[in-house]
Amino acid sequence: MSHALYRIGRFAARRPWLVIGTWLVAAFVVIGASASFGKELEDSFAVPGLDSQIAIDVLSEAQNDRAGLSAEIVVTPLDPTASFFTSPELLDELVEIQAAAAGLDNVVGVSDTAAALAAGPEVAAQSGSVSPDGRIGVIRIQYPVIEELSLDDLENFKDLGEELQSSSTLQVEQGGELFQSFEQPETGVGEIIGLVMAVIILLVAFGSVIAMGLPIGMALFGLALGISSMSLINYVVDIPSWAPQMASMVGLGVGIDYALFLVTRHREHLARGMTVEESVGRAVATAGQAVIFAGGTVVIAILGLAVAGVPFLTAAGIATSVVVLIMVIASVTLLPAFLGLAGTWINRLGVGRNRGGGDGSVSPGWQRWGEHVSANAWPYAIGVTALLLALTAPVLALRLGFPDQGTLPETRTERQAYDLVAEGFGPGVNGPMIIAVDLNGDAAIVEPLAAAIAADPGVVAVAPAEVNAAADVATIVAFPTTSPQDEATIDTINRLRSEVFPPVLVDSDATAHVGGSTASFADIGQRVTDRLPLFIAAVIFLSFVLLTLVFRSIMVPLKAALLNLLSIGAAYGVLVMVFQWGWGKELIGLETTVPIVSFIPMFMFAILFGLSMDYEVFLLSRVREEYLVTKDNDQSVIHGIASTARVITSAALIMISVFLGFVLGDDPVIKMMGLGLATAIFVDATIVRIVLVPATMKLMGDTNWWLPAWLDRILPTIDIEGESGLPAPEMVVPADAGELVGAG
Repeated sequence: MSHALYRIGRFAARRPWLVIGTWLVAAFVVIGASASFGKELEDSFAVPGLDSQIAIDVLSEAQNDRAGLSAEIVVTPLDPTASFFTSPELLDELVEIQAAAAGLDNVVGVSDTAAALAAGPEVAAQSGSVSPDGRIGVIRIQYPVIEELSLDDLENFKDLGEELQSSSTLQVEQGGELFQSFEQPETGVGEIIGLVMAVIILLVAFGSVIAMGLPIGMALFGLALGISSMSLINYVVDIPSWAPQMASMVGLGVGIDYALFLVTRHREHLARGMTVEESVGRAVATAGQAVIFAGGTVVIAILGLAVAGVPFLTAAGIATSVVVLIMVIASVTLLPAFLGLAGTWINRLGVGRNRGGGDGSVSPGWQRWGEHVSANAWPYAIGVTALLLALTAPVLALRLGFPDQGTLPETRTERQAYDLVAEGFGPGVNGPMIIAVDLNGDAAIVEPLAAAIAADPGVVAVAPAEVNAAADVATIVAFPTTSPQDEATIDTINRLRSEVFPPVLVDSDATAHVGGSTASFADIGQRVTDRLPLFIAAVIFLSFVLLTLVFRSIMVPLKAALLNLLSIGAAYGVLVMVFQWGWGKELIGLETTVPIVSFIPMFMFAILFGLSMDYEVFLLSRVREEYLVTKDNDQSVIHGIASTARVITSAALIMISVFLGFVLGDDPVIKMMGLGLATAIFVDATIVRIVLVPATMKLMGDTNWWLPAWLDRILPTIDIEGESGLPAPEMVVPADAGELVGAG
């Protein structure tokens, strides 16, 4: 592979405009096709086999509107003394609001709150559409299943709300599942802040405006191409609407990181006197091979999300993998063209003073640090391990779930609607359980089943059952006593399935299934929890095999797997402390505690596994390179730290800046992913890679490189640095010679 990459790098540096032009044509085609006939991204939380999905399927087959998405308009008089029970004018406004809602595209039903009020205060309160004090009214709007809807339906609904608010004597707020399914997280601010921080870090690391600009330019180019391609990939697999932001977060970070490694190696070669074309070729053959290895590992790990059996998680993994793959390809083709175009100008337009280490040379400061850690290996190994275990300990309290609309900022209309409903009717009304009963000819079972559900201590009310005799299906809507994200609500759902339904249905052919958004997210969380150990084991095994092949050692990959677990465990622990326990939540703009989103741990593990491989390979390849020459383990570790630590810390700071930029958004899910990834990268690239790795390698001595003889004979040789077998480098001859000659 190194020879092929060497030729690719030299060609790109020699013919930069051809390579750049090819990328521009590809970008024009993809972006143009996406804009012309790209398929709009949609959200679908369907997961075959789950009880909540069976409930949706039963209702869909019966053509029951409850199978679709719901929305709600929540109203309360602006006059604090007014009441729906005593004001005919307010009743007239409700009639107008209901009519306007019914006129929206794709609306299949609107609750008649006005009719309930006209029947009297007691009837209105019993209907659940007006609060007992007459101050809060709810108009429930039913849409079809998500596959028949689009973002336009949410936009039309929001436009209606703004129109009503501007001309009404009522406070009009909106919420419901329609928002959860189609509301797009705000983007832009976080990415810009992360990008600005990356620019500053690269300027400090390289001390050159041009050297800084090349990684940024390549990453932005690759990101634009990758994100644009998603609407085309959507024809093959349903990409969720939040996937582009997730992919942007990861793609921007890895793109800049990969470019940083390549530019660093290129500048090192230039400093040794190589020609530009030769320097680029060798950088691609060496650092480029490591980039392909690391990037391929990221892609494989993320695609491994398919083992979760959650389609939307698999689709998000595919979207992210495409962006990472584009970044890898751009790193070994587009970036070399940029480097060839820049020529010797890459070190021009200097800013500040580069103090060593940014061009791959040994940094005196990091040399002293490596010696210090080596001299105090036991205290550092014990102390850092204890710290990581302490950070990981909160994982024992990890609770998977999904944030409800009560976790959004108070400025959002969904939060206002949520709070009004909770105030007027109780928190459980925000997350009703839709119970689908497949009667199988036993319609008499509906009444005792509804009574048993109503008797459960976790249920505050049960609406009158709806029986569709023609479809042989009944629908029972039950309201829990607790909020959608409350752990007690999950307990209620599980209790209904395991304790309430079986005794009632024991002598009947009927079956009952609990659906609704709360039950769906709970079931998805349980599916992920069940599959997570298998996924982690598979990823660790993959990392062990790959690192064994690369470093021809048993202990190095074993240690790497354990240390990766510690760094990722520490990130999980921080998420629990911030999002579940509320420690420092105000610092990231979180207004209330939330459970950890069900798919976050698995998604984080897939991404972080691949990213940690970057730093592992970059550091240990230098250590092994030195060890093969000197056979001195201690000095090899010190040399590896001294020659790579500055690049690793710069790369990590870029990643952290990009990920923390996303914490500034409103969406708790994106905040969670951003903080988790930033924490794990910080821990991995500093505490683990710069302290714990050298300390443990010092303690293990030559055992680090132990490999059974029989295994050594059968393993293929992989030269991750790609230096062996390359021709002698072309060097710049003195100016009076006027031509290039080989170094040999």
